[in-house]
Amino acid sequence: NEQLITSYDIIQRMKLSAILQGIDINEQNNQLLINNTVDELIQEKLKIEKIKEYKVKIEDEEYLEDEINFFKRNNLNKSEIMDLLELNNIEYSELKNLLINEVSWNKLINGLFLRLTSASEMEVEEILSKNPNLTESMAENFVLQRQLELKSSKMLRDMLNEATIEYK
Repeated sequence: NEQLITSYDIIQRMKLSAILQGIDINEQNNQLLINNTVDELIQEKLKIEKIKEYKVKIEDEEYLEDEINFFKRNNLNKSEIMDLLELNNIEYSELKNLLINEVSWNKLINGLFLRLTSASEMEVEEILSKNPNLTESMAENFVLQRQLELKSSKMLRDMLNEATIEYK
């Protein structure tokens, strides 16, 4: 596709990521953050292509549930993050689009691969031996998620290998 990633996109995402991760941007980490952000945006563009190809849709309730889980999972206070976004001239839509893309990608990966994925008894027992306070069901879900993440990574790697990426 002919989608561009602009300097503005990079700066907006870099600031958003720094806020969400609690990182201060300085001279020492600036170039590393820029490089990571460019890679992240390229991967996101490729994921969006696949999401559109498979016509994955996210309902408002799904998004709101994921947003709540995102703040809980990352131990973030939503109102504090919203204040920081405003203070740094970052639109809420940047965060919302990031989360929608994550949910959409996960929905796509689950739709494509979940029925083909299974957890062996040995894998479940290994997880349980390392984490005795988990239930068998939780250990099985953990194994399945790990397998789905591997399939997701492989699919994304294949997409990156097929893509023509130009830097200007």
